[in-house]
Amino acid sequence: MRLVQLRADRKPKSIDPRFLIEPFEPCYLELYRRGELARRVELALNELADCCACPRNCHVNRLANETRVCHTGRYARVASAFAHFGEEDCLRGWNGSGTIFFSSCNLRCVFCQNWDISQVEVGKECNADKIADLMLYLQDHGCHNINFVTPEHVVPQVIEAIAAAIPRGLRVPIVYNTSAYDAVSSLRLLDGLIDIYMPDFKFWEPQTAKRLAKAPDYPQRAREAILEMHRQVGVLRFGPDGLARRGVLVRHLVMPGLVHESAKIFQWLAGEVSADTYVNIMGQYRPEYEVGEIARDGSIKYADINRRPTADEIEQAFQAARDAGLWRFDERW
Repeated sequence: MRLVQLRADRKPKSIDPRFLIEPFEPCYLELYRRGELARRVELALNELADCCACPRNCHVNRLANETRVCHTGRYARVASAFAHFGEEDCLRGWNGSGTIFFSSCNLRCVFCQNWDISQVEVGKECNADKIADLMLYLQDHGCHNINFVTPEHVVPQVIEAIAAAIPRGLRVPIVYNTSAYDAVSSLRLLDGLIDIYMPDFKFWEPQTAKRLAKAPDYPQRAREAILEMHRQVGVLRFGPDGLARRGVLVRHLVMPGLVHESAKIFQWLAGEVSADTYVNIMGQYRPEYEVGEIARDGSIKYADINRRPTADEIEQAFQAARDAGLWRFDERW
C-alpha cells in the first residue's frame, strides 16, 4: 500500500471554530455500546428478501441470489480496496482515504469515468467478514477513514460489514461516497453508523437524468437523500488537523451546457439544506464511456456533452453557488 507524506507547505487552513469537532469518536461506537448493532443488521438483511435497497425497487429476493438492475445478490462485489490519494484533502490527508469500491452501480450514467467498475460485474463477492478484513487492513496501514464508494445498492451488506469490524477494533470515521440515488429507508438504517456522507448531486431536471443516467426520478431521490443525510450528521466539521470528522460533503460535477442546472442545485442546497453546506464544485468532467461513440446512423452519441466544460462555465458555476449563498467550497491545501 502506498503511503506518502504531504509537503510542509501543504497544510489545511485554520479551522473555523464553528466547524471544529474535538474530542471525536466515530458515531458507530455509541450504537455498539448500546447493543444495537445486531438488530440493525437483522433489519438490513430483511430488506434484501424483497429488495428496495435503492430507488430501483426491484422487488427480488437477493438473499436467494436473485438479481436485477445492480446484478448483485446476497454478497457485495468489491472491485478494489486501497489507500486513495485522489479524494478531497480533508479525506485523503497524508496517508490516504481507505476506499472500498463496489461494482455494479445502480445508475447508468453515459459519461461515467469509472464505467469499467460501475457498469460491469468485476471484482470478487465478499461476505461481511471479508469486507471487515479490508476495513481493518486499511485502518492498520494508516488510512484516515473507510470510504465506501458506490454503496447505494449494498447498504445491508455495508451494515453487516461495519458490525463485523467494530468488535475487531475499527475506530476510524466511515465515509458513505454515493451518487445520491439512495433510498431514504436504507439511509435510515445507516443512521448512527456513518460519520461522513459524500453525495453527488448530478442533475436538477428529470429529463436530463433520464437521458444521461436512465433515472428520471434521480433529482427527487437525491433531494430526499441529502436532506436525510443532513438530518443525521449536519454540516461538515473537522478535527484540529484539518481532516473531516462528521457531516455532509456535497460534490457537483460541472457539465458542459448544464450550468443552469448547477445553479438550481446550489439554490436548493443553500435554501433547503444549509448555506453552510460544504461543496466540492468539480471541473474535471471529460467525455467518457458512451459519450462520443458513433451511433448506427453515423451521428455522434451525446454530442452536446462531448467536450470538457470551459473555464467560463466553471466560473459561472462557482458564481452561481456564491449567488445562492453557499461559501464553504473545497480547496486543495
